[in-house]
Amino acid sequence: MQGDGKAVKGRGAAMQVPNRFLSRSQGIVHWEGIDEPLEDARPTKYLVEHPRTIVNRVESPDLPFVHSLNPYQGCEHGCAYCYARPTHEYWGYSAGLDFEQVIIVKRNAPELLEKQLRNPRWAVEPISISGATDPYQPIERKERITRQLLEVALAFKQPVSVITKNALVLRDLDLLEALASQGLAMVAISVTTLNEDLRRVLEPRTSSIANRLRAIGALRDAGVPVMAMLAPIIPALNESEVPDLLRATAEAGAISASYTILRTNGAVEPIFTAWLQEHSPDRAARVMEHVKAMHGGLMSDSAFGRRMRGSGVHAEHIARLFKVMRRRCFGEAHMPTLRCDLFKPPPQGQLALFE
Repeated sequence: MQGDGKAVKGRGAAMQVPNRFLSRSQGIVHWEGIDEPLEDARPTKYLVEHPRTIVNRVESPDLPFVHSLNPYQGCEHGCAYCYARPTHEYWGYSAGLDFEQVIIVKRNAPELLEKQLRNPRWAVEPISISGATDPYQPIERKERITRQLLEVALAFKQPVSVITKNALVLRDLDLLEALASQGLAMVAISVTTLNEDLRRVLEPRTSSIANRLRAIGALRDAGVPVMAMLAPIIPALNESEVPDLLRATAEAGAISASYTILRTNGAVEPIFTAWLQEHSPDRAARVMEHVKAMHGGLMSDSAFGRRMRGSGVHAEHIARLFKVMRRRCFGEAHMPTLRCDLFKPPPQGQLALFE
């Protein structure tokens, strides 16, 4: 493990954790050592990659979608708890600081999506734009890959959902509104806390909660179905905010809400543990005790049906609290089912999407 676990300004991780696929790694052993030190203002690197495919089939009964698409690998938002951090190891990087400082940009994603949708074997089902990393992380403002993906979806009348915690989603309100008017789009806005001091260190480069609530309202006003995603609920940290988060998102205009509990899979465990000890040392032991109690004595449980919601007394308490408060704030409302019957590939040569 590289680094001393001290906070790095503007980052969620405070260290580089070893890549499980590499036999050797290099970098800082001590901040005062002979290696070049990490600086607070260390710039993010963007590497362009050209994958051969972009739509992934999701084999998980815990998720409400069967296809996902990630225009970026790694995420500058830097959420300390992010379950997607270990995916960076497949690219030869650390799940720690590398995950938020080395972003892989898939510029050919729109072309690959069009190719997928033109495949005669494509069985039309909704595609989730996200699933691992945020499609509206800061670099999207420049790259506009997610916007191009929405343009492709609109041209083909392909149903899509978007998951984000960035108000940049409002830049594409015109496309989302056009899709939603045909029953082809929905958005999930992820919220974790109303406490901005906590948000700044837990999710350092995300939009403020005020801007996320504003995004929910603007999406609602445009007729785009929007869900609040309380993810993750962390016992003894943001758990007490569940009622207030549900009330705030309902008042902002969300149709419904869902949640997951914290699970620190793989390399996420040492990263989040170090974050806890740095930012909430008085609660660290209690948080880890409760998390382990919900995951069979471990900090994570990979079993389908349990990994997202946990098990045991504490998990049941959270589930009951969420269910009662969701009914109180949202009634029996549910997100609509996206339409798949409108899908129609446009004639070749009429898509000027990538100019």
